[in-house]
Amino acid sequence: MVSLLTDYLLVFAVTYGSMLAVYFATGLTMSAINNRHPERRIQKHRDGMKRVRQEIRSSLSALATSSALLSAGFFAQTQGWVLFEPLALSWWSFPLMFAVCLILFDAWFYWGHRILHWPSLYKWHVPHHRSIAPTAWSNDSSTTIDTLIEHGFYLVVWFVLPVPALSVFALRLFDQISGMVGHSGFEYFASKSSRWPSPMICTTFHDLHHSQFHYNYGNFFSFWDRVCGTVHPKYDALVREMETTGEVPDTEDTKVAKNTA
Repeated sequence: MVSLLTDYLLVFAVTYGSMLAVYFATGLTMSAINNRHPERRIQKHRDGMKRVRQEIRSSLSALATSSALLSAGFFAQTQGWVLFEPLALSWWSFPLMFAVCLILFDAWFYWGHRILHWPSLYKWHVPHHRSIAPTAWSNDSSTTIDTLIEHGFYLVVWFVLPVPALSVFALRLFDQISGMVGHSGFEYFASKSSRWPSPMICTTFHDLHHSQFHYNYGNFFSFWDRVCGTVHPKYDALVREMETTGEVPDTEDTKVAKNTA
């Protein structure tokens, strides 16, 4: 038992250390890029950088929770405590299971995020929403309960799917970097591919969630928001305007009537 615990703690330490390295590398990179392009700011009249120190402190805890979930699932798989033996890593199994996990995690995140907006649970999510103008450092500024709900997938997936470990770790890496870019508050990716009929999104998608709260709950895609009627009604028009003008409009002009969570 002691040996198992020691082995797990080593896996956790490596996972957590890796996530911290990615967090700080991505945050510093995005901050440097954004400082050179102030015209790309989405919310023109708010400065989210005032909360950076508090967000980093909160993120250290949330990343520990997320790393515990990910490392526990991986460790369980290495011990054979799962329903299915993982597929052998190959040229087809890695991208296939990465794509499957990407789609499933997006659904998990959407519904977990919607649940966190219920009045009975919102107190666990509201600290994240104190970042009305989010920055890259805001992505992981969450409570433990918030992280357990939104990132519980990274524990469960190992037990129910024959996932090669690299597919899940690659998804977590992609999720971390794309999430920080999506919270950066600066738009670089608005294009035809990030609006209807494409399911892809750009930074403005999640930024609208932070500034107006009751829209755009999705993570990687807009699919569930469109199906469930929670996509911001002016999102596609904003993206089209950015395509046409090449400029980032002030999203303060997009406020609409409150939607139900």
